[in-house]
Amino acid sequence: MRAVRASLTIPGTVHAAESFWYDVARWPDWVDGLARVLERSEQWPRPGAVVVWESGPAGRGRVTERVLDQAPLEGLTVQVEDDSIRGRQRVAFSPVDEQRTEVALTLEYELKRRSPLTQVVDLLFIRGAVERSLRTTLARFAAELRPTQPPGVG
Repeated sequence: MRAVRASLTIPGTVHAAESFWYDVARWPDWVDGLARVLERSEQWPRPGAVVVWESGPAGRGRVTERVLDQAPLEGLTVQVEDDSIRGRQRVAFSPVDEQRTEVALTLEYELKRRSPLTQVVDLLFIRGAVERSLRTTLARFAAELRPTQPPGVG
């Protein structure tokens, strides 16, 4: 599996960041490429819970995320699958200090369709696009989270 990682330090506590991340209703505001959430298990974000979402026309299509592990105030690992990839995505929350949190997003993935050119295509095109998408998601997450912060934070 290939791994791509992006991280960003944001204003606010781990608890605030984690609570906002788990609010699936807000995902269309900040998850790159997500057009609408189609399904969400009641037990989200506990292990076994599922979220199914759909991208816009030029995106990934239908994406399924199934929770593998969730540690309060630490992070969440999901199994992720769409038409092109399958893998694991991890979001981790780490306190930087009392008013800032590092949010790290890692996607380990494998391409479903294999050919003699798969590695080259991945290296030249896919990996960079995945990394940009993770960075965009984190930047949008930070921008959306900021208005929810109490005065004096950020």
